[in-house]
Amino acid sequence: MKHNVILVVLDGLNYEVARHAMGHLQAYANAKKAALYKLECELPSLSRPLYECILTGVTPIDSGIVHNNVSRLSNQRSVFHYTTAAGLSTAAAAYHWVSELYNRSPFIAARDRHTDNTELPIQHAHFYWSDHYPDSHLFADAENLRLRHTPNFLLVHPMNIDDAGHKHGLDTAQYRNSARSADIILADYLQGWLDAGYQVLVTADHGMNNDRSHNGLLAEEREVPLFVIGDAFSFNPDAAPKQTELCGTVCELLGVAHDKPVCRELLK
Repeated sequence: MKHNVILVVLDGLNYEVARHAMGHLQAYANAKKAALYKLECELPSLSRPLYECILTGVTPIDSGIVHNNVSRLSNQRSVFHYTTAAGLSTAAAAYHWVSELYNRSPFIAARDRHTDNTELPIQHAHFYWSDHYPDSHLFADAENLRLRHTPNFLLVHPMNIDDAGHKHGLDTAQYRNSARSADIILADYLQGWLDAGYQVLVTADHGMNNDRSHNGLLAEEREVPLFVIGDAFSFNPDAAPKQTELCGTVCELLGVAHDKPVCRELLK
């Protein structure tokens, strides 16, 4: 397979809230143009360890990125590394921890916020560092990168759902409405991405609990969505993807060499 891929990581989005609040994404599923799967995130259910897991296929205890304050470059091979090694292009609109994992650590805003460097694993990027940075701006940042650079792999990573969860908790209007808002923003871009030939995956790193946190084993902390949209996907209802298989599955879609686990049932 050789497809361009957009991976959207909606930080902190619990599966059940995704299932009942993401009306636009669910419309694609109802039209048999998408499928929704339930993933169980790896442990600990924390952001930086799970960015690493999603993007490298390696669990936190094996990557050594075991909590959010482990601030160093990853020592694993990521989707970005495999993509650039194959001569393809990469981009990301994402939280600055992604830059610290794969480009440069520590993050220096004046140097790293806007990145254009084909020598780096993430070649083109807009990075942010405030959790309340508006999702509307983040998606516009991502679309700017897509229109300017036509990357083969684009990571889109907004933070407002997680931010609302930490401020208000899982079972609140604010948290649910932040998910609805992200879905509405996605509606401005999704069909354009598909028309441009991108295969799209929408997932989350971890969920949220009523203590306004996450790190443990509760279902609401660990269960996250995976929407897959595009003509390269099988929409097989029996597929059971794992979070550790996302990196390899994206590499399969891109048609780049890799040595990661893959959920082949997701693919045609």
